[in-house]
Amino acid sequence: MSTRLVLTVIGDDRPGLVGELSTAISAHQGNWLESSMAQLAGKFAGIVEVSVDAAQADALRNALGQLAGLKVTVESAAARKSALKGRRLKLALVGHDRIGIVREVSQVLAHHAVNVESLDTHTSSAPMSAAVLFHAVAELTAAPDLDVGALTGELERISNDLMVDITLDETIRA
Repeated sequence: MSTRLVLTVIGDDRPGLVGELSTAISAHQGNWLESSMAQLAGKFAGIVEVSVDAAQADALRNALGQLAGLKVTVESAAARKSALKGRRLKLALVGHDRIGIVREVSQVLAHHAVNVESLDTHTSSAPMSAAVLFHAVAELTAAPDLDVGALTGELERISNDLMVDITLDETIRA
């Protein structure tokens, strides 16, 4: 019988970290299912879902705890839900960087019971000036009866307050 585990990983970035992690997983007959990883401010951070035979799970946990220079937290994965139901949305935002942008947008999304499935952000230099721009892209899921007009209206209101451009598009669920 196999079990699913979710690993969170953080450590000082250096070549070979993913290789060491994947070697430990493979050595315990674990199957790497999904992951999201990034290098941020000199740190390597990631989250990985693996499937492993229940008899190997404790040994894998112990092996992951022995990886030099990596802090690995292991948790049992929640039971898989059947295909997500509801609406899929994509939000894109760009504007001058300032404190509170993510807070303001996430509060609006929560008010409309919209779930953030993924969020990618970064900053860049604005063309023709030294200003710093903040960029965000989010994949969202909402109930089928979401009032998109009300959500869009509230996002437009805060986009004016924050001086950012926000676009919200519905995507097709694959």
